[in-house]
Amino acid sequence: CRRIRTTSRALGQLDCLVTLASIAHQFSYVRPQLHQGKELIVKEGRHPVIERSAEQLPTGKFIPNDLYLNDTTDQVLIITGPNMGGKSTYLRQAALFSVMAQMGSFVPAQDARLPIVDRIFTRIGATDNLSMGRSTFMVEMTETAVILNAATSKSLVILDEVGRGTSTFDGLSIAWSVAEYLHRQNKVKTLFATHYHELTELAQLSPGVKNYHVTVKELGNEIVFLRRVERGSANKSYGIEVAKLAGLPQMVVQRAREILQG
Repeated sequence: CRRIRTTSRALGQLDCLVTLASIAHQFSYVRPQLHQGKELIVKEGRHPVIERSAEQLPTGKFIPNDLYLNDTTDQVLIITGPNMGGKSTYLRQAALFSVMAQMGSFVPAQDARLPIVDRIFTRIGATDNLSMGRSTFMVEMTETAVILNAATSKSLVILDEVGRGTSTFDGLSIAWSVAEYLHRQNKVKTLFATHYHELTELAQLSPGVKNYHVTVKELGNEIVFLRRVERGSANKSYGIEVAKLAGLPQMVVQRAREILQG
């Protein structure tokens, strides 16, 4: 039995390593440089799963993006832009780079230099736990509290739409305070995606905060998602255009535009 377990364990490890090597070769992954420093640098990074799915889309390709973080000038990135534009994909692939690198895998990028992180914290998506009396917003705040209380300067934090589960002004105030705390108290490298465009003002108040946005191209009342992440902030979320793409009745879409303009 012991020999069978030992052999099975060895075969499992071999299968894992061969699979990682095969995928790295097939899809042009690179060997990341792991270090004890502060900089996280990724050139032409890609999401390993979404990249494969993108082959089925009309464009037929995944749009790669660079990522740069450090502990001084680029510690917290405030990322704005429309839904469906690629913000969440950008956040997730950032976390996956560190996970894949520290487990011994190559990563989907042209080049990658990654610091060793102690933990990766995420607050993404919306869920509730009604059986325990916790609303969607309560779950969101509980998870955010864990991050604020546990993250260190060696961690990586991924936040997507913190504060959206309550009123606009309450949510904005919480999101602003959370971003400030991560920057000033935790001093942790953070990617913070938001539709609260007011948060982009943090870049003018805090030297370690930088604004990035997902680019789009406007063609009349239509938008084209370019899925490129660039420096600067977005000034619109294009929510009505996304609602139209989702199939809301034209009358609803038109009325929404009237209300927005009036």
